[in-house]
Amino acid sequence: MSLQKIAYLALAGVVLASPVQAQEIKIEVNKELHDKLPDAIKTSGKMISVNNGSFPPYEIVTGTEMTGASADLTDAIGQVLGVKIEHATVGGLPALLAGVNSGRYQFAFGPVGDYKDREAANDFVDWVKEYVVFAALKGNPKGITSLDTACGQRISVMAGGSAERVIKAQSDKCTTEGKSAVEVQSYTDQPASILAVRSERADAFFSSQAPLTYFVSQANGQLELTGVGQKNGFEDIFQGAVVPKGSPLGPIMIDAIKVLMDNGAYATIMKKWGLENNMITQPGLNLGGQLPK
Repeated sequence: MSLQKIAYLALAGVVLASPVQAQEIKIEVNKELHDKLPDAIKTSGKMISVNNGSFPPYEIVTGTEMTGASADLTDAIGQVLGVKIEHATVGGLPALLAGVNSGRYQFAFGPVGDYKDREAANDFVDWVKEYVVFAALKGNPKGITSLDTACGQRISVMAGGSAERVIKAQSDKCTTEGKSAVEVQSYTDQPASILAVRSERADAFFSSQAPLTYFVSQANGQLELTGVGQKNGFEDIFQGAVVPKGSPLGPIMIDAIKVLMDNGAYATIMKKWGLENNMITQPGLNLGGQLPK
């Protein structure tokens, strides 16, 4: 694949409302942005983007290879900046943030949830908006449509994430109101969380709408989304790439994403992976709100 051109093709098995026409978008190196890169990056000709495992449809990690919307977008950003983007995987968000802040990795494209608490140590280049909903068995047999209906139910979540914090707070609220507590099941990754629902060990999975949409589409009609269109304990959620606090890469990444928005590559990639409902019109720095208490 050349630096001057990238072909974005609709892939079989990816969440798509309708097939996307195969097309090519010409992406030229932006010399002005390339020249703004730190000297070490220009000398090496590459940057390393770190992830903490599969987060479909953004990041799909198979061995040492990564595919998904984030992989496509970072490839395109690399073309804009005139550098190669390599990918590395670590275990968990704390390790990801530590790796970025230590300089071992230049950035994490994520997207990672942007909250004010996290902005104290990192800058977030926000490029999507997200929502938190439930995935339940088809027909939603337990009637889980909101946080209030989760009392007494078995809810799986990602360990250490903001959804886990919200559902645990909801469990406390349930008991305060004289209702049964939520049985919170915390898992280290999304496939395990969704498997708990499919195997009926959990009644619903509480997580980000974009990956849940992907998992529901891959479940052969066994699952459905519920709680869509509600706040579910969150303010507006922006997600994005993570760089060290004050890093010059923050503004450079924003400008590179703007190039992809202007030339249509951003929209093409997002729609290819079924993420049109998560698109924003302009990237921004540290747009996030308060982390749920």
